[in-house]
Amino acid sequence: MSSVHSRSSSPDPVRAALDAAAARIVAAISDVSAANPVLLIDGRSGAGKSTLAGLVAARWPLAGRPQVIAMDSLYPGWDGLDAGIERALDGILRPHGRGRIGTWHRWDWERKADAESHAVDPALGVILEGCGTITPQTSRIADVTVWVESPAAARRHRALGRDGDVFRSHWESWAAQEQAHIDRDDPRGLADVQVMIP
Repeated sequence: MSSVHSRSSSPDPVRAALDAAAARIVAAISDVSAANPVLLIDGRSGAGKSTLAGLVAARWPLAGRPQVIAMDSLYPGWDGLDAGIERALDGILRPHGRGRIGTWHRWDWERKADAESHAVDPALGVILEGCGTITPQTSRIADVTVWVESPAAARRHRALGRDGDVFRSHWESWAAQEQAHIDRDDPRGLADVQVMIP
């Protein structure tokens, strides 16, 4: 077997870590005695939260399909990390926890205004992913909380590869908001599951 073939057939370490993390999270959801659990996936930009949310949704162990909501659809602009969490609490998490239909508005990044509204069915599970999702307030409502860690260089490469120049000019200011959230809310310490993605 040639060395070229060996390298090309070796498993992708990022994918392997995401798959293993998804399996751990699905097991944690299965252990929760709820038909409509709330899963929060937090971590800094480019850590792998969105991909992980998709993997967990595809393997959801309970009846019904989970409602996957990205915080990127809720943040009201580049300075809106904290405001996005308030929107999630008021429109999604608190109503869901009370068995009521929730509603959230998608933020239109081009128009810089709210766009269409979306309903959240309290009978179905929710996967809310994005930086800022785990706080002392949200963790009391959630059933499973996940913190995703990844090296800074890898995160930056993935995030800018995905969002390009649009994100590049906002990288530092967004990172400062992420750090403020981490310092204030200790999402890592509040997480039920901690995962590392290369």
